[in-house]
Amino acid sequence: MANPAPASHGASSASHTSSGSQGFAITEHRLANGLRVVLSEDHLTPVAAVCLWYDVGSRHEVKGRTGLAHLFEHLMFQGSANVSNNGHFELVQGAGGSLNGTTSFERTNYFETMPTHQLELALWLEADRMGSLLAALDDTSMENQRDVVKNERRQRYDNVPYGTAFEKLTALSFPDGHPYHHTPIGSMADLDAATLEDARTFFRTYYAPNNAVLSVVGDIDVEQTIAWVEKYFGTIPAHDGKQPPRDGTLPEVIGQEIRELVEEEVPSRALMAAYRLPHDGTREADAADLALTVLGSGESSRLYNRLVRRDRTAVSAGFGLLRLTGAPSLGWLDVKTSGEATVEQIELAVDEELARFAAEGPTAEELERAQAQIEREWLDRLTTVAGRADELCRYAVLFGDPKLVNGALDRVLEVTAEEVQAVAAARLRPDNRAVLVYEPLPATADDDAADGADEEDAA
Repeated sequence: MANPAPASHGASSASHTSSGSQGFAITEHRLANGLRVVLSEDHLTPVAAVCLWYDVGSRHEVKGRTGLAHLFEHLMFQGSANVSNNGHFELVQGAGGSLNGTTSFERTNYFETMPTHQLELALWLEADRMGSLLAALDDTSMENQRDVVKNERRQRYDNVPYGTAFEKLTALSFPDGHPYHHTPIGSMADLDAATLEDARTFFRTYYAPNNAVLSVVGDIDVEQTIAWVEKYFGTIPAHDGKQPPRDGTLPEVIGQEIRELVEEEVPSRALMAAYRLPHDGTREADAADLALTVLGSGESSRLYNRLVRRDRTAVSAGFGLLRLTGAPSLGWLDVKTSGEATVEQIELAVDEELARFAAEGPTAEELERAQAQIEREWLDRLTTVAGRADELCRYAVLFGDPKLVNGALDRVLEVTAEEVQAVAAARLRPDNRAVLVYEPLPATADDDAADGADEEDAA
């Protein structure tokens, strides 16, 4: 296993630590090159999580070059000046750690969880690719990862039932030209069109220390960790070429229902819809989250009880919140029909339940149960050092203050039934949604014969 390469120290600004009577102790530090560092000690287990958020996602892309942010997430694992192709995985896993990276509309993140004594290795690896990825980025790695992403698109979107629903509903919910109109996966045509120079320009623009937040959580020594961060990240130059993302402002309500019929080879009819909801980080967004939890999260929810248990017109019914900060959040409805039930039956029942909820709001028991469910999910996430590190980065990048993590749960628990009812009445309306209706294609004799042949071959 290679040891972290030496590097000179960089100048730094002062650090400061904050902790209240509740919550996690958080130390913040900023390097001279703009890298923001957030640290939180937790000596319960001998592990440490490293999380690096870059303030770049699909909302920063331009028409004709969609998918670059996600493509680049893959390219970041293709080696750098001191790490060979696939070496990042080999070194972390060989040291007993785990790692990955993800891309969203609003950010790209990379993360490792390591045994404490291997923390320095993780920091060196992240710094090496931030500072020197271009030394290894060539036509071979570009073509390799372009093919990987295209296969991912086929496997997760194009060739699975309902696979393009998220992409279709996003495009319906956000108008053409809006920064959130396209999803992070990008289109096949744009992936094919991306050039090596596009990738290099993308890296220079967005993969700079002054466009990133690094969090380290777990069994760490704060002073030693800061020293390592200074050592490995301190000499990486800042870059000032980033343009702010395009404005994602939209009216609170769409103003009409937007509907699309999709006829595909799917197992059953389906009703899917996206409702325009308040921006993440607001009290109204927390109220919307509670409303959707009561309506459509789990087998105790209103929609599940109505559609699956009582009417038996659906095999599944869910309603969840996609939180967004730079554009309205989306309430995501997904119902799959049962037997010969029609989408019209489903939709009528959904609208009845939404109208009743808007008129009456949640019961005291429903609100308490929804708040308890969100509390449990939040605490489960913060139980792991990796989950905590990710949330610290999230609050630092999207809201400017990682310490907001300590009050996030209290803010949800303070929301009243009246606030939940109000956001439902204002937003969960037919004139504020994009709708997808899935109708299965009729089976043919040729299809049946082909199915039989496939089963025989598999046997």
